[in-house]
Amino acid sequence: MNFELDTEQDLLRKTTRDLLSGVYDAETRNAITATDRGWNPEVWRQFAELGLLGLPFPEEHGGMGAGPVETMAVMTEIGRALAPEPLLDAVYTPGGLVAEAGSDEQCAAILPRVAEGELLLAFAHDEPGSRWPFTDVQTTATRTGDVWTVTGRKNPVLHGDCADTFVVSARLPEGGTGLFLVEASAEGLTRTAYRTHDERRGAQLALDGVTAEPLGVDVTDATDAIVAAQVRAQAALCAEAVGAMQETLRLTTEYLRQRKQFGAPIARFQALTHRAADMYVLLELATSLSLYATMALSDGIVDPTIASRAKLQVGRSARSIGQEAIQMHGGIGMTAEYPVGHYVSRLTAIEHTLGSTEDHLRVLAGAVAEHERVDVTGN
Repeated sequence: MNFELDTEQDLLRKTTRDLLSGVYDAETRNAITATDRGWNPEVWRQFAELGLLGLPFPEEHGGMGAGPVETMAVMTEIGRALAPEPLLDAVYTPGGLVAEAGSDEQCAAILPRVAEGELLLAFAHDEPGSRWPFTDVQTTATRTGDVWTVTGRKNPVLHGDCADTFVVSARLPEGGTGLFLVEASAEGLTRTAYRTHDERRGAQLALDGVTAEPLGVDVTDATDAIVAAQVRAQAALCAEAVGAMQETLRLTTEYLRQRKQFGAPIARFQALTHRAADMYVLLELATSLSLYATMALSDGIVDPTIASRAKLQVGRSARSIGQEAIQMHGGIGMTAEYPVGHYVSRLTAIEHTLGSTEDHLRVLAGAVAEHERVDVTGN
């Protein structure tokens, strides 16, 4: 199997890297994340011009019709640059739900505007106290005549602070979980924005009889669509984490070459060299599992088990690489002015998004009994 990007995919990766490297250095990134919005509208406009916002959407709805490999190539560069733009939270995840579950009219009305950067979406699914995998939705949908209303609370809603339209999950009267479109300006919707420790943004939504539009032609159970969207998002988070780990390792090895003790670069100290080598091995393990998840999606396999395997290894690698990077940088690694601490913070957030390492280990361990027994003796 070929794991190398083809010419067009590599060009997409390089174009994304050139754009982000020309915009963000440590000082600029800190300044942008300190603003109320937390990301750069000008970069968002350039994303739209390059076609990154419509990358996975069908061409008939203003997208590029690209596959998972292209999406993951872009997300890796997002992680490498630590770019704060909400590409996954405001476009790929909620937009993917609209593309998969929405009617032709809804796709035509929403996706081109998202691809052009005119409309920001957010997926409101998690609820206070929920733990991945979250299926027991307490937010309720009620129908009165032809009008649907939604009541409940959603938190955290990643980048829900800036969303124009929400894709909201709610329990249907006859059972199952439906998806609904809710405008941010809808009466009865209260949005409380906050900052996360990784310098991103989130929001809590309180919905009190908010008028909602069902996503799709018929109001049916959308659990499968939600699971599929989460699998794709987990794969994208893995790719972003790989990019962030690559840069974290680069910063660490560069520091080891520059920092001197006893008149010599500390990169000459064998113990530190071995620890850096261990970081590289962990990065390679994470990269392999991220590729595994991406190639499965490219083959049309949307498997939560594969996503959990990838997320488990990526989470383990991210935690160890982050800890080692901070340790080998010493005090400077904890300062806000130096980038490595920001990378570790983002890796920590990714590790806890859509299931922590412990969550995925618990789910995978619980499914062991479903596998056939293998006799390693060959009898």
